Amino acid sequence: MTNSGKFRVVVIGMGVQGPKRKKAAGEDFIASVDPVKDGADYHSIEDVPLGDYDAAIACIPDEPKVELLNYLLSNGKHVLVEKPLWAENDEDITKLDAVARENNAYCMTAYNHRFEPHYVRMRDLIQSGELGEIYRCRMFYGNGTARLVRESEWRDQGDGVLPDLGSHLLDTAKFWFGDLGDDFHTISASCFENKAPDHVVIGCDSSKPKIELEMTLLQWRNHFTCDILAEKGTAHIRSLCKWGPSSFTVRKRILPSGRPPEETVTLVQDDPTWDVEYQHFRAQCLAGTQTDLSNDLWLQKTLRQLGQEALNEVAKS
Repeated sequence: MTNSGKFRVVVIGMGVQGPKRKKAAGEDFIASVDPVKDGADYHSIEDVPLGDYDAAIACIPDEPKVELLNYLLSNGKHVLVEKPLWAENDEDITKLDAVARENNAYCMTAYNHRFEPHYVRMRDLIQSGELGEIYRCRMFYGNGTARLVRESEWRDQGDGVLPDLGSHLLDTAKFWFGDLGDDFHTISASCFENKAPDHVVIGCDSSKPKIELEMTLLQWRNHFTCDILAEKGTAHIRSLCKWGPSSFTVRKRILPSGRPPEETVTLVQDDPTWDVEYQHFRAQCLAGTQTDLSNDLWLQKTLRQLGQEALNEVAKS
């Protein structure tokens, strides 16, 4: 930070996410970086004087992430990087973690759904113990971007929808339940319209609760649902704020059976997650919080295994 106390941020990549990140940074934003976009202040992060900024928000494709983050963290710059934090080798993430710690730089992967109001309500309900033993959690996340992805050379490849939406769902499960089982497996994978998988279902039977996660690019109206079945009741989320209205419902079990009383909170508001996530990132940087990329390492290992299974499944069809 400068002597004036201003926290100075550059945004790298001014495609879809970059403008949203610039808006969330507000007065902290000082420059944009993009190799091809007209109007970008710089075409390369190396062109930005190191003394001009304290942190960077990296809105870039997966492949160049490790090299870019290594440059930033080695120079003591804090980084908020768009999910997932993908690397060619697991050791690359371990090394980034060490570089960040050695240079007192905070690195955080952006999983903005952690700041969705109903996601926070679900976490708090689970931690309260009010539901008793939780038996099963099922989540569905769908959007209608199949055609946009197909027309993008760098997006319609590899594991398709899995790292994009699957990373959100897996991270959400970790956010709510903590450590999960290591036996996540691909239940089904399809390429209905795209070269890469555009509909995938994964699950884990050894974790508590048992988990099933479904993701697709073929849901023409964007939607999210979650159903949690538990000993003393159930909990449900319908939609996200950005697609609103978004509802959170808790039903309390009647024994031996009967219609459960329920409470529902419905929100009709703009998506608050970008601003709240940025403020959280900023606060962690200013507090000197130590980087911990263990969640990213777990996600990478899990997604790599699931991706290979998904591609094998598609190859059979």
